[in-house]
Amino acid sequence: MHSFKMALTSKIACGVALAACCLAGNALAADYPTRAIRWIVPYVPGGTTDIVARIMAQRLSERLKQTIVVDNRPGAGNNIGAEVAVKAAPDGYTWFFVNPANAINATFYTNLRFNFLRDLAPVAGLIRVPNVMTVTRKLPAKNVPEFIAYAKANPGKLNFCSGGAGTSVHLSGELFKAMTGINMVHVPYKGSAPAVIDLISGQNHVIFDNMPGIIGFIRNGDIRALAVTTAKRSTQLPDVPSVSETVPGYEASAWFGVAVPKGTPAAIVDRINREVNETLKEQKVWARLADLGGTSIASSPAEFWRLHTMETEKWAKVVKASGVQLQ
Repeated sequence: MHSFKMALTSKIACGVALAACCLAGNALAADYPTRAIRWIVPYVPGGTTDIVARIMAQRLSERLKQTIVVDNRPGAGNNIGAEVAVKAAPDGYTWFFVNPANAINATFYTNLRFNFLRDLAPVAGLIRVPNVMTVTRKLPAKNVPEFIAYAKANPGKLNFCSGGAGTSVHLSGELFKAMTGINMVHVPYKGSAPAVIDLISGQNHVIFDNMPGIIGFIRNGDIRALAVTTAKRSTQLPDVPSVSETVPGYEASAWFGVAVPKGTPAAIVDRINREVNETLKEQKVWARLADLGGTSIASSPAEFWRLHTMETEKWAKVVKASGVQLQ
């Protein structure tokens, strides 16, 4: 009887503690945020992640009535920025801009000092966009079949650039190489913006860049789009075929979202999730994102993490098949 009373007392105490934590978390969420928020973007300014983050940050700052500072932390294929986020205080004042590299890097790097899915907490999905296979106008190829023929006639002489080793831009190129049997040299940059500049000049020959970062250059005629990497054509570039029309089964895309350090109070996570999802519904915001080729992946935290997990498994197969792992 005595042990039963002790167990019952313990359960009641735990219940009271849990209720107190929930009430404290709800109180925090009600006041949150009371100061500026740092949103870590692990690339240089001007690329796709930076563009999308700044569109969202501008409106979210207005909704939350606090400044959201976009903190660009490029380097080490995204891992510098990710590690800063992992080590940050779990108080809701540090956000991380999640992108495909975080799923790819789980396999691409063999000695990471963190586990992304374990050490960060999901908040919300943002958008999914195609990558675009785009070439310098100095290259004679006008379509994918001509590009493949040219590459096979010039093995190892074409540079395919990316915004960094292990990014979706890089792995989209590796997947294309593997499925077509061509030989190209990968040239990584610390972001897609400088890579595209060298593509325009002809120093590089092809990039599989995220649509938001490159569509302006395509529309201006600075470079030539050969294909989109999604299974279907994009409404933003309706005359541009998909790679799969020439290479059956080829598919790749970029997707973005928000995560916070593990241990951030659930009530704050839910508040950020709600604000992000409501922002994505706003016509003015969505018109800008849709013009960049985006489709919404607004979601609950759990739904967004399921997407991240599936993408981690998908790209692990590509990384292992290509043999492009780094220490």
